[in-house]
Amino acid sequence: MDFKHWMHIAIEEAAQAAREGEVPVGAVAVLDGEVLARDHNRSIQLNDPCAHAEILVMRAAGQRLGNYRLSGVELFATIEPCAMCAGAAVWARVHRLVFGARDAKAGAVVSKARLFAPGLFNHNVEFEEGVLEEECRKMLQDFFALRRK
Repeated sequence: MDFKHWMHIAIEEAAQAAREGEVPVGAVAVLDGEVLARDHNRSIQLNDPCAHAEILVMRAAGQRLGNYRLSGVELFATIEPCAMCAGAAVWARVHRLVFGARDAKAGAVVSKARLFAPGLFNHNVEFEEGVLEEECRKMLQDFFALRRK
């Protein structure tokens, strides 16, 4: 399967977040070509500052696997993860992160911080960026443009 397939699933989740009034970020965890978990931002709904799409997906994937270590798991997210989510991916031993658009204000993979820099921690998360970037960026821009009206 190609990365775009999984990113489309993350985008579907982000669209659901927007419909629910949440910041439109979606994520999906995949292992050996199978979706382990998919979700979207739900911080407002759950009154939980940690209920970012990536965190919810890693939690669900861990439950499904019966292990807090997500070895071999690929995590797809529509936006570059923040420090909390990127750090969680390191501690969970996620194999690879694939994200759509950079987050110039809070991204912790390449934009504001580089938490996946080789040798920084005891586990290196591989990453790819820019998958369906324009679609992911536009979803966020449209959401915030509507909120500013």
